[in-house]
Amino acid sequence: MANQVQKLVNATQWLPANIRAKAISKIFGNVVPLVGTAGLVYEELTPERVVVSIRNRRKVQNHIKNVHAAAMALLAETATGFCVGINLPDDKLPLIKSLKVEYLKRSQGDMVAVAHLKPEDIARIQSEPKGEVLVPVIVTDETGNEPIRCEMLWAWVPKQRS
Repeated sequence: MANQVQKLVNATQWLPANIRAKAISKIFGNVVPLVGTAGLVYEELTPERVVVSIRNRRKVQNHIKNVHAAAMALLAETATGFCVGINLPDDKLPLIKSLKVEYLKRSQGDMVAVAHLKPEDIARIQSEPKGEVLVPVIVTDETGNEPIRCEMLWAWVPKQRS
C-alpha cells in the first residue's frame, strides 16, 4: 500500500540524506505550519520507524534556554503521527486521541524522537476502517538521556463522514 505520504517519501529517495531530510521537512512544515515554525526535521521515514529531530534554538526555547516543554510534546506527537500517517490509506484521517507526557528531568541541547510500529499494528492501520493504536516513542536529548516519557494514542477514521 502506498498512500500520498509514502509516495512523496519514495519520490525523494534519490536525494542525498541531508537534502532529502530538509526537503521533506519543508514540505510537511507547510502542511502542518506549527511543525514548520518549530523547525522539526524528518531524519528517517519508513512504515516501521520515524525519526524526527529539533534543534535547541531560540525559537523553541523556554526561560532556561532548553527546548520548551510544548516543543518536546510536539516532537513526540509529530513522530508518532507520521508513523500512523505513512501507513494510512488515503481515504482515512489520522487523529491524535490522547497524549500523555511526563517531564522527568531537564533536557540538554538538541532532541530526537524515535517512533515505531509493529507489523501487526501496520496491518490493522491499513485494513481496518477505523481504530486506534498506541504508538511507542522514545525522546532523547543530545546527552542520550530521556527527559520525557510519552504515550501517544492515535486513531484513524474515514475522511468522509457517513
